[in-house]
Amino acid sequence: MSEPDRDLGSNLRSVQDRIATAARRAGRDPGQIRLVAVSKAQPAAAVRAAYELGLRDFGENRVLEAQAKAPELPADISWHMIGHVQSRQAKQVAPLFRLVHSVDSVKLAHRLERLCAEQERRLAVLLELNVSGEEGKYGLRAGRWTTDADQRREGLAAVAEITTLPHLEVQGLMTMAPLVGEPEEARPYFSRLRLLRDELAEAFPSARWSQLSMGMTDDFEVAIEEGATLVRIGRAIFSPGLSSWCELPRTFQTET
Repeated sequence: MSEPDRDLGSNLRSVQDRIATAARRAGRDPGQIRLVAVSKAQPAAAVRAAYELGLRDFGENRVLEAQAKAPELPADISWHMIGHVQSRQAKQVAPLFRLVHSVDSVKLAHRLERLCAEQERRLAVLLELNVSGEEGKYGLRAGRWTTDADQRREGLAAVAEITTLPHLEVQGLMTMAPLVGEPEEARPYFSRLRLLRDELAEAFPSARWSQLSMGMTDDFEVAIEEGATLVRIGRAIFSPGLSSWCELPRTFQTET
């Protein structure tokens, strides 16, 4: 076994153990949490090695990068779009991705709906909510959902419109917590997303609302304690063996 394979196997076992421990600490079944290995900026060889260790769910931020890798890899991989979907690339999303975590506007939802209708397929999606209220962050505005009547009304109207689109299957919510010094500082944002999901499930029972995509390498255990069903983890799985797979441009070596 090569050094990168040993690193990857050790990292994966550690992450899986931490997921199970966090779930049990919260009184949850570890089987309720799905690990999405964030493979952005990773070569196909690294994804294949992770696949051979049993992973089947992989998350990508860029449509073109996923398109380049997918033909080299097993067909039963479930690709997750976890980054912002640019309008000009939306047409490629439905055929490739099993789940889009980042539907962040009514405009994007309608574009995906039209493209899925043309392709005669349905697409599973999550609605991305900006529960932190940070400027410049993608997602439907939800930082002041409980205190700002206009924001709440706007959000409910957007969800109402998106959940009527026949070719999109809304399965839940996603959020990106702010970068914080300690994982515990992210807890209020994960808790807020769970409470919003519960409210939306009551208001719009036609959607499934079974999924909460939240938590990354630095805070996924807290996210699990707050109800995450999908955790998006890259760095804790693929490092420190990254440089052994290939030398990547510094601009691609981002935190997840």
